[in-house]
Amino acid sequence: MILIADSGSTKVHWCLVTASGQCSDVFTDGINPLFQTTIAMQNSISNQLLPQIAPLLWAGTLTHIFFYGAGCTPEKKVFVQRALEAVFKKAEVQVESDMLGAARGLLGREAGVACILGTGSGSCFYNGEHIEWAVPSLGYILGDEGSAAVLGKRLVGDLLKNQLGEDLKELFFKEQNTSMADIIEKVYRQPFPNRFLAKLSKFCADHIEDQRIHDLVYDHFVQFIRRNIVQYFDPSRRKPLLPLQRENAPGFVGSIAYYYKPILEEAMKAEGLPLGTILKDPVEGLKEFHKNSVVPTTE
Repeated sequence: MILIADSGSTKVHWCLVTASGQCSDVFTDGINPLFQTTIAMQNSISNQLLPQIAPLLWAGTLTHIFFYGAGCTPEKKVFVQRALEAVFKKAEVQVESDMLGAARGLLGREAGVACILGTGSGSCFYNGEHIEWAVPSLGYILGDEGSAAVLGKRLVGDLLKNQLGEDLKELFFKEQNTSMADIIEKVYRQPFPNRFLAKLSKFCADHIEDQRIHDLVYDHFVQFIRRNIVQYFDPSRRKPLLPLQRENAPGFVGSIAYYYKPILEEAMKAEGLPLGTILKDPVEGLKEFHKNSVVPTTE
């Protein structure tokens, strides 16, 4: 059996795959080595994941774990690997970035541009084997355009700065059961402010028919496109990575891309770019990518 994980800052989608092709999906809180210690990640795996999959391990030995996660930079991914190896002592563990997971899930072994629009955001040019080049995402403070966290940040900032009308501001406070003081406390003094801001962005989905909210989301996507995607097709580069053609349409994974697809499509079209495949998460594609690693076990 193998275990595949797609981890964002908010949640992890785990998929246990047996040699017979049976798949079992479970979910836990997000794991991110930029914000968590090895012990904290190990505790999350032991307390949240293990109780859910333990009844399924009768089907055989867990031989491989393929973990793709936010924050899993070359410097940080070793800490996730240690946390997993401490819990699953017999499994071979591979930890890679969520960006590589998105690329493999979307493109398999074909070259192209892959993007993530979830709690955070990212993009890359994938050559069919590895990420050849990526515009840095920089996190929700310096970058992460297009993400849920930055959408929440922009929404709250505009509301509190009286840019979206008093009626929307009052409605937001009422529906979220919050206040300016509460928001300031959670953003500046409590852990995981990016998760908090990402949850607030749901207000946009609930009121997307309001033109002010629609325009906010639309501009949010335009910023991601202009500051990230266009660089992969820039003819001014000595070696443009890709010609701008329909077959090279950028693909997306993540809840923001999935649930706001019509507005993302609108923004891409306005910016002269085709829109490729959109997946809520890359796990289905990753199961296909790693299928040759699933072998029968008898232990």
